[in-house]
Order: sequence, then structure tokens, then C-alpha cells
Amino acid sequence: MTFLEQSFASLERSGDAVVLQELRDGQVVPLTARQLLAQVQVARAYLRRLRLKKGDRCALLAHNSMQWVAMDLAVMAEGLTVVPLYARQAPAELVAMMKDCWPSVIACGEQSLADAIVEAWPESPPYFCFENVFTAGRGPVENPVLTVAEEDVATIIYTSGTSGEAKGVMLNAGNVGYMLGCTSGRLDQLMKKRPGQDAVFHYLPLCFAGAWVMMLTCLLRGSKLTLNTDLGKIATEMRLAAPDYFLNVPALLERMRKAVDEQLWKTGGFPLKVYTKAKGAWVRRQEGKSRVGDGVWLGLASRLVFPTIRKKMIGGKLRALICGSAPLSVETQLFFMMLGIPVLQVYGLTETTAICTMDDPDAPVIPGRSGPAISGVEMRIAENAEIVVRGPNIFPGYWSRPEETAKALRDGWFHTGDQGEVDASGTWKIVGRIKNLIILGSGHNIAPEPIEDKILHELPGAVQVVLVGNARGYLAALVTGKVSGEKTQAALDLVNPGLPHYKQVRAFHLVEETFTIESGLLTANGKLKRDLIAERFRNEIDAIYEGSKNQAAKTA
Repeated sequence: MTFLEQSFASLERSGDAVVLQELRDGQVVPLTARQLLAQVQVARAYLRRLRLKKGDRCALLAHNSMQWVAMDLAVMAEGLTVVPLYARQAPAELVAMMKDCWPSVIACGEQSLADAIVEAWPESPPYFCFENVFTAGRGPVENPVLTVAEEDVATIIYTSGTSGEAKGVMLNAGNVGYMLGCTSGRLDQLMKKRPGQDAVFHYLPLCFAGAWVMMLTCLLRGSKLTLNTDLGKIATEMRLAAPDYFLNVPALLERMRKAVDEQLWKTGGFPLKVYTKAKGAWVRRQEGKSRVGDGVWLGLASRLVFPTIRKKMIGGKLRALICGSAPLSVETQLFFMMLGIPVLQVYGLTETTAICTMDDPDAPVIPGRSGPAISGVEMRIAENAEIVVRGPNIFPGYWSRPEETAKALRDGWFHTGDQGEVDASGTWKIVGRIKNLIILGSGHNIAPEPIEDKILHELPGAVQVVLVGNARGYLAALVTGKVSGEKTQAALDLVNPGLPHYKQVRAFHLVEETFTIESGLLTANGKLKRDLIAERFRNEIDAIYEGSKNQAAKTA
């Protein structure tokens, strides 16, 4: 059975159990498995009236919703290839992706998204909005048999490359089915095969590979998946959902940790004293430097402070946080461990069907590492400490890019572009990237060169602009040459409005001396040695992120 057949069979078994729900203005809007299947049938009937052919692409441009899930399932069930797009991305970038794969139709969550595409691309393929499908209520579909084979391309997910041009990663039904078996198996371990539904909270865009795999895993398991539809209400809705676990990016966990520290500083008094003493004791314990009395403070905090933090932050049921998309800082992982909340890390790329490694819930978690390779997947270190992978999770290739596919897939191995190391137990650590791609803590992949060029164009007198921000919350820049802070900010004010929010440069540091071959910061042919620059200016970069709320420029 393909993953779609398995998922639909699971939904049939779930019947009147709620499998999806949205939180809107504090109110729960539920959808049972039976209702979801009915919505899928309505969407399939609508798609058939468009007379699309098997293998045609259908772009899916919408914010997270239960209707997004229904439409996604319907597109794949009809033998079409779904192309999920990020609704907050700039229209010009979305158009470039669609021109690459040329969908036969565009499914839009709302009219404003469709209008933005048509304005940027007057010759765009036809589109329809969700309200045209689900409010009409036509259906059910005739002959709802699934005709999807393991080798059929189920989705094309676009991911940025070092050139800045997005590439369409094709994932077939076999890739997805294998991965869902692996993720469900890990969750069985976490939940100890407990009878009943898992409660799962979800806020990440469903168009991202990892988020999509989590959603499909929940459907396969018959879980109750609560979708956040307002990023400004994540904290409140997280507690209302009372999840057993949920998928995260490092940026949110970092904010949660800092929010706890800030709140306790405001509270003061005995709780702050116990918390501060316990934090110091916890760090010393991890370093093997415990002092007399540390156990007392940790014991007090475990009884009086930590349970309150857990309840206010997440609720009482949480078994674990799952974190991926970028490396999580050891400090943040240790913070949650101190509170008694395991953080299970995963590592992977879109090309690996989102996952290569996963922390084992039954094994000790090693902070800073992302667990062993999943079952059936081989990983090894190649030239330049590059991680290469092979297995049933590896994508068949990039859409319409045979040369790029040949570079990435060599002798059966996928070359990740990531540098890593593995210990004797097979647990992996991601050290850095061979490519220049910046991965924010939110999981967004950003090619720095096009943005750097735009800033240089608007900033006469600047010699070099180097973006930084790996595993951080936003982009910042090092700027060399004889330029002032005011002019640099003015250049950013010109460039930023034309970029999506995650590509905007929010802080900078001025460096009077330019980077040269002689200083060791340029290669022989004049290219930036980004890793060395980041190391040389580590303190200045740290200072940007620690004290740049007002985007104050600091001159070297």
C-alpha cells in the first residue's frame, strides 16, 4: 500500500474522531476523520472538472488550514503533483518557482494571494480559491480509486540553492511512505505505544518538507493535530492544545528560554533566587564540577519552580519537543533538559524527505547532536568532511535540472553540502556548511550573494558586505569600507522592502579595514572566506545579536 492508501485507511478507521482542529480567536474548530475524507472527495471532484492529466502540477499557495490539508490530499489522490508554496514569500519569487515547473493550475487559499500572483505574472496559469471548492460542496467524486504508484512524484518542494535560484526537489510516493514509517516508529517509542490519540500542536508552514512529513505522520497515526493559524498567538494556543509533542525550529525554543529568564527577573524574590542557583548547579553538573549544596538548589527548583515554568510555558502533558531545520544551541537544549523536557533533534534536507537522523527517545540525549541515522539510511563522511547519504529517503532528482541532479547524486550517494562528524555510537553532529547557504533559526534557507549585491549597489563607498545569521533569528551584515552608519541604514531601508521578511537585514557592524588576500580573509581569486570572517569577527557578531534591538551600528 502507498502512503496515501495507508493514510486514507487510517482516516476510515478513525471515523468520528477529531483528527484536525484550528484555534480561531480562542475557539476550537474541529474536523473529524470522516469530515476530512468528505472534504477530500469534494476537492477531488472539483479537480476532475478541470480535466487535468496524471502528473500535471498543481501549485498550492495558502496559509496553514484544515482546507490546506484536504486540498493537498486531494491533489495527490488524483495522481497530480502538488507544488506547495510559502504564502509569505515575495510574489516575484513565487512566480519564478512556478515558471520553473509551470503548474497547470494554482490552488489559492484566499483571493489576495491569487491577486498578488496575477499582478506579478499576468500570463499565469488559471487559479481557483478554496472557497470555490469547499463552500460549493459539490461531490462526492465518482470512482475514488487511488492510482498513485511508489515511483510517482507526489510533490515538488522548492528549496534555495547557493546561487539564490530555487530548485524543485521531487519526492516520490516511495520516499514519503518510507519516511512516514520511520517517523511513526520513533513516535511509537516516545509514546510507548500508548492507546488513544496523540495530541500534536503545529505552527510551522505546511509547505516545508519537515512540517509536511509531520502532518502526514499525524494522519497516518490518527493523531489529533491542532493547527495554529496566527503566529502571534503561538504561546496561548500551545497551552490550549496541551500537546504530547510538537515540531519546532530553534528560533522559537530560543525565544521561550529568554522569555522565562526575563519573566523571572521581573518577578524577583525567592523564585528568582532558587531558579538562578539551580541554573548554576545544573551547568556545573553537566560539566562534572558539582559543588556541595548544588543538589539542594536543584531539588528545591524541581519541586517549587520548574513545574510552574513547564505548566505556564507548555502545559502538563508534554513528553518531548522535536527540533529540526537548523542546529539548536547546546545552552537552549540544556535549559529544557533542566526543566525535565527532552528535546529530540532531527537532521535532514528536503532532498532526504526532510530527515536523515533522529534522536532515539529510548537513548540518552546528547546535547548538540542530532541522533543516529534512521533505519535503512546510510550516512558517511566524504571529502572535506561532507556528509553524504543514501537510502530509500533520497529524492530522485531536481525538477527539470539534470545537471544539478548529477552534481548532487553521485554513485548512489546524495551530497548534502553539510559538514559533520559522527561519534563511535553513530550519533551525528552538524559542524557547518560547505555551501554558503545561510540557514536561519526559523529554518529558512537564504543565499547571501544576491542580497549582498543589492546592498552594495545602494551603498557607495562600501567594499564588501557579508551576511551572517546561521542558526540566528534574523540576518545581519558586516560592511567594510568608508561608510557611515546612517548611510548603511539608509541602504538597508531601500533594499529591505523588496525582500520577504526572513531575507531582510536587520542589523550591521561596520569594519573600516577591507578584507584582503593578505589578511587571509579572501581566496587567491578574491572570494570571501566566510568561515574565517565569521571566526575573526565572532565577538562583534555575537554583540550584534545580543544588543542590536535598536539596530545600533558598531564600528570596528
